[in-house]
Amino acid sequence: MGILTIHLDRATNLKDEDHIGKSDPYFIFECEKDNFGPFDKTYGMQKSSVKQGDLNPVYNETFHFTVPDLDNAVLKIKVMDDDLLTKDDKMGKARIKLEKLGLSETPVHIEEKVYNRIFRKDGYVHLNLSYTP
Repeated sequence: MGILTIHLDRATNLKDEDHIGKSDPYFIFECEKDNFGPFDKTYGMQKSSVKQGDLNPVYNETFHFTVPDLDNAVLKIKVMDDDLLTKDDKMGKARIKLEKLGLSETPVHIEEKVYNRIFRKDGYVHLNLSYTP
């Protein structure tokens, strides 16, 4: 079994989902083997801390997933807005095919778009990824 390490550095230009105040973003990471539909294998889900009222939050948080190999492995990323009285709002998402990155023990910096904006800057998540077989 190998270890996939995700270092969540920061996010930039996140979309404000709150009508009053600013969004309180957090990230959900889910790693899975994409076996085409009902045969997918999930390696787990992990959640970052919530950053209150910050659309350019700095996290500096690290997550580890036990993954046998990176063949057809996918990292799903969701950005959510933490809401106290209502259901949390989705702020964006991304999907990274890990096999294509050629990951090793040396971290690789990834800047992944979490959504597109028309007439404004896109939102991004900044990660460092590594894999130790």
